[in-house]
Amino acid sequence: MKLNTKYHGEVEINEKDIWHFENGIPGFPDEKAFTILPLLDDGVYRVLQSVQTPYAAFVITSPFLFFGDYAFKIDDATLEQLSITNEEDVLVYSILSVKEPFSKTTANLQAPLILNQKNRQAKQLILNGTAYQTRHPLFADKPEKGKG
Repeated sequence: MKLNTKYHGEVEINEKDIWHFENGIPGFPDEKAFTILPLLDDGVYRVLQSVQTPYAAFVITSPFLFFGDYAFKIDDATLEQLSITNEEDVLVYSILSVKEPFSKTTANLQAPLILNQKNRQAKQLILNGTAYQTRHPLFADKPEKGKG
């Protein structure tokens, strides 16, 4: 099927590449079908692109590439909702808030995207009672030259 996208213009996707968010995602409750497209050729950054609305696209990445100690428990209701029975079937992404310059970009660690590769069901999980926030700096702060 042909799809108009925010970052890639018109692309061809396969129906099997669609992820289903039963309840949409927070702020976009009517957006229930997305595909994941590469943003760059590096494999680090991707785009969660709505199948329905071209402007509904989010830059995402695996939080584990940037936050080695990132860990959380998926609650039983989410495991059941997404029919997750095997940890190996789960993909986790974080939505990024891309800033200028890019070094100021942040990651939403409080609300990871949970995807079940086996059945293509997905959900944005809101973590409560954690130290994770919606705007964790993606890159460690580096002192400016000539300062410190």
